[in-house]
Amino acid sequence: MRRTSLASSRTRYACGLSALTTDEPDMEAFARAIALEAAAIDAGFALLFFSQSLVEASALSQALMTHAPGLDHAGCSTAGEITPQGLEDGHVLAMLLPSAAFTTASVMVDNLSSSGMDRITSEVEALRRSLRVRLGCDRTKGTFALCFIDGLSYAEEAVSSAIHWGLDDIPLLGGSAGDDLKFETTRLISNGKVTSDSAIIVLIATEIPFHVFKTDNFVPTDEKLVVTASDPDHRIVREFNATNAAEEYAASVGIVAQTLTPLSFASHPVVVKVGGEYYCRSIQKMHPDGSLSFFCAIDDGVVLSIAQPKDMVESTRAALRDVEERLGGIDMILGFDCVLRRLDARNRQVFRDISELYRVNNVIGFGTYGEQYRSMHLNQTFTGIAFGARQAAE
Repeated sequence: MRRTSLASSRTRYACGLSALTTDEPDMEAFARAIALEAAAIDAGFALLFFSQSLVEASALSQALMTHAPGLDHAGCSTAGEITPQGLEDGHVLAMLLPSAAFTTASVMVDNLSSSGMDRITSEVEALRRSLRVRLGCDRTKGTFALCFIDGLSYAEEAVSSAIHWGLDDIPLLGGSAGDDLKFETTRLISNGKVTSDSAIIVLIATEIPFHVFKTDNFVPTDEKLVVTASDPDHRIVREFNATNAAEEYAASVGIVAQTLTPLSFASHPVVVKVGGEYYCRSIQKMHPDGSLSFFCAIDDGVVLSIAQPKDMVESTRAALRDVEERLGGIDMILGFDCVLRRLDARNRQVFRDISELYRVNNVIGFGTYGEQYRSMHLNQTFTGIAFGARQAAE
């Protein structure tokens, strides 16, 4: 791996992928750097993750269309970035995929709020046909799918499920677009289009060995919260156990309701049991009436358990060690990391440790409002795809 200084930083990996980052708002300069690097490695596709605090999606999209018009691309706004230097805020990250090692096909599905799930599944099936044509063969081995979804769409569960249904046995992972914890508007970009209320699906075939995984750091306790009054369409819970939601939650975790913050929710997650496994159902914020907004789908009758956090650094390190053993060495990882993990890491004063763990394991990606993993939409989880070195595939 070698680094050089452009208007941005550049990192090339043994598997052929290249990452460029900048914290400068000049998207013309960054797009020129992308175009140069894309030409140098013959990149056929770029993934882009950007902070809206640094740059508007339209400025990035226009600069790419001007300076790299032939480069297909897709990406979204973030709630923090993971660069080759570790956890960052206020950056733009581009990940370039060389044509020699990666074949891609992508589609943007807009108007999620009015889309039937059948439409999404049929888009995925069309995408698979498109990839088969590009590959010149009918293979799914060595293929994975990425998805990026508007993190304020209230649609991630249905969309993830519909995509998974159309993928058959192709593994899916991804992240919900964020907006630096403002909870106003997220943006997705794809080949010159800039939208909200949309999802992007990218199918990627490669000979590079890879492994898809997830990790979290909580264990359920016996403390139960039953949803007794909710607004499922807006993911709002009004009551737990027939009591005001914020008050009942606060009492269960030993906090005064009036002092609840996003840090409280990150430090004291709630989980739901699905098919024998526990999944996080993270709380986004408290409203003045004591109701609680969630990052994930919620409904009356859902039984949640208060979770006890484990050591985030050690659980993440153990997960990465397991991935390394499975692959025979990690070259780099594309990761989708829940923003609540980032908040919790700061709260527990392990932010630098997590950042360093990501840096030494060559993790790049972004902070999400939710993670997609196979058919599930998750919270407070790190999902990732690890690539081995090119040599291991030969």
